[in-house]
Amino acid sequence: MPELTKSADEAAGATATAAAGGELPQPKAEKTRSLWGDAWQDLRTNWVFIVSALLILLLLLMAAWPGLFTDGDPNNKDLAGHYLAHPQYGKVFSADWLGYDAQGRSVYARAIYGARASLLVGGGTTFAVTVLGGLIGMLAGYFGGWIDAVLSRVTDMFMGIPFLLGALVLLNAFTDRTIPVVILALAFLGWTQTARVMRGAVITVKSTDYVQAAKALGAGTNRILFRHVLPNAVAPVIVVATISLGVYIGAEATLSFLGLGLNGASWGNDISDGGNSIRVAQWIMLYPSILLSITVLAFIMLGEAVRNALDPKTR
Repeated sequence: MPELTKSADEAAGATATAAAGGELPQPKAEKTRSLWGDAWQDLRTNWVFIVSALLILLLLLMAAWPGLFTDGDPNNKDLAGHYLAHPQYGKVFSADWLGYDAQGRSVYARAIYGARASLLVGGGTTFAVTVLGGLIGMLAGYFGGWIDAVLSRVTDMFMGIPFLLGALVLLNAFTDRTIPVVILALAFLGWTQTARVMRGAVITVKSTDYVQAAKALGAGTNRILFRHVLPNAVAPVIVVATISLGVYIGAEATLSFLGLGLNGASWGNDISDGGNSIRVAQWIMLYPSILLSITVLAFIMLGEAVRNALDPKTR
């Protein structure tokens, strides 16, 4: 009853205001969230996203400032004093913590410094693949016709090349396999999936009403592509890129394990070195393998969480 009385009083007050020539109070319009706003609301309460994001943040700190985690030198060799020295688990975060390899180098220091190379290769390859594949897929999906036919056949040709075998052949041509060289080799063969995803998304978006209205109003092709089509077709590409980043980190480790990866400290090189001493010094291979698995799993988990958040069918 008190609520009914209050509502009646408010109605009477509004009527009196209108009779006096005043304006009636307008109800407040509710804000509508965009797709990205809805996705963020979902991600901020998703424990999979939170855990994977924290792990990736820790890995980024290791790659950017390895000195915060160890004061050891990953390239310092001491065969006389540290040849296959066992881990000393009581000395946490010291150079002796996880033991030494066959060349007297600290396994812990190399594991920390190896994160930089792996993340640079994974991030650089993902960026290059997203730009190249996204551009090719956007042009093929928007223009269609002979442009779509030519670009689709080129994509099919590259998809027919085995990824790791092609990367081995390309990297075998270089004696100095630096980070940019490995990124270019992986990106040269890895853009096809991104192009396919972008092409399908653009075909769906270009038939929407707002794109047709922009064309009717005389908007240029560049404006339509980069102001209307790209922002609304990029969501699935971001999901693919997030998951692929972990895959490229694993690919770099595989190439390094086979002897055709990076020169210097990387998890793949350390795992390869540990394989030669696995019967007597299992720790050399164990700890870089654990870090590599955690990194790949973190990016795959992050990509799955983002995919579920951006897919309206899951809500």
